[in-house]
Amino acid sequence: MEKQIQNKPRFLCLHGFRTSGQILKKQVLRWPESVKQKLDLVFLDGQFPAQGKSDVEGIFDPPYYEWFQANQDFTEYKNFDECLVYIEDYMLKNGPFDGVLGFSQGAFLAAAMPGMQEQGLALQKINKIKFLILISGAMFGGMKYGTPKLASNAFSEPINCPSLHIIDFMKPESIILQKAFVDPVVINHPKGHTIPRLDEKSLATMLGFIDKIQGMLSDSDGHSKN
Repeated sequence: MEKQIQNKPRFLCLHGFRTSGQILKKQVLRWPESVKQKLDLVFLDGQFPAQGKSDVEGIFDPPYYEWFQANQDFTEYKNFDECLVYIEDYMLKNGPFDGVLGFSQGAFLAAAMPGMQEQGLALQKINKIKFLILISGAMFGGMKYGTPKLASNAFSEPINCPSLHIIDFMKPESIILQKAFVDPVVINHPKGHTIPRLDEKSLATMLGFIDKIQGMLSDSDGHSKN
């Protein structure tokens, strides 16, 4: 199996609100080759076409998608269950995957997935989600966000899933999310709500995280860490 031979963690990548897998791919591929060559990244479009104007119009070409919808104050959600079924089906048909990478709305979703899976509420047909990379994320039930029913207990216990958190100006919400995880690895950046390029310090942090999870895959596969 390619994943085992190359020891590349395989991540399903979930884009932000009213963007697309192709847009996220263009942003992530700005990262240094030393990161990209260590990860197997698969980019998926949300199930639902954008139901309003996208913030990236004029910057990135359409089409644009959403994973699920919410009311104006983010206290009620719809199509969340359907979103999880859609993602599970994709992972089942195109997996196995080791982890999930999410940006913005995709990070909201990715962050809740291990807890829902652990509690037997969703994603039961696929392998355990082992790792997370969360960019500009927040937590359902945080300072100002409601919680979809399926995710109502997703953070009831600390999430023991190795996680890398890349935090932007949404810092208070992202810190709440970070604290929901056991031993999170954190990169802070000042560049706004986007996928940041990695400076020397951030790059070292990310490579350290990737080396750690590669080692965990080697151990679980019965391989050496070489």
